[in-house]
Amino acid sequence: MNSLVIDLILCGIAYVVLIYFVATLTKSKIQRNRKNNDDDGDGGVETNTPPVIDLPPGIVWPSDEKEKTPIHY
Repeated sequence: MNSLVIDLILCGIAYVVLIYFVATLTKSKIQRNRKNNDDDGDGGVETNTPPVIDLPPGIVWPSDEKEKTPIHY
């Protein structure tokens, strides 16, 4: 066999072994973090108030209308 073929086979085996070790190490770390964490993972501060949106003149939100006017055809 050519030395290039032997090198490619050895590199492929080393790649498979390294991927196996990385997968097993990260799998245990991910499972450990999921057990002790109640956070949803988005980070930051939770706000429950809707944003204040500055609308152009003459535009109102449907919930802000004072009285509903019937539509006449």
